[in-house]
Amino acid sequence: MQRLGSLEAVVMQRLWDAPGPMTVREVMTELQAERSIAYTTAMTVLDHLTKKGMVVRTKQGRAFSYSPTRSREDRVAELMGQALAESANRDVALMRFVENMSTDEAAQLRKLLAETEAPGRPDRSAP
Repeated sequence: MQRLGSLEAVVMQRLWDAPGPMTVREVMTELQAERSIAYTTAMTVLDHLTKKGMVVRTKQGRAFSYSPTRSREDRVAELMGQALAESANRDVALMRFVENMSTDEAAQLRKLLAETEAPGRPDRSAP
């Protein structure tokens, strides 16, 4: 999995929040409220994200537009999986994660686990 630099992460947040694909100029304009970046910087960041497989580039007239290749939630799940893979003991790491959840988050987790184990639900691990 590709790690993101700080500016790449900010650009991805904007792309995930956008209602549709964004051009380099739109990304640059969107970032202006937070930080001043040059058009070429925005273009370079989007090019890096394309090479990392995080965004797809589509020709729109004379410009390109960029869209995320996966959802924010898929990215977070991927990061969580990577963090677990780095642990020598996944069970302990998961336990620490659950212990640090709020009461509401733990209740939501129990609900999701119950839904996952519900009879008749397809097995996601099956090919």
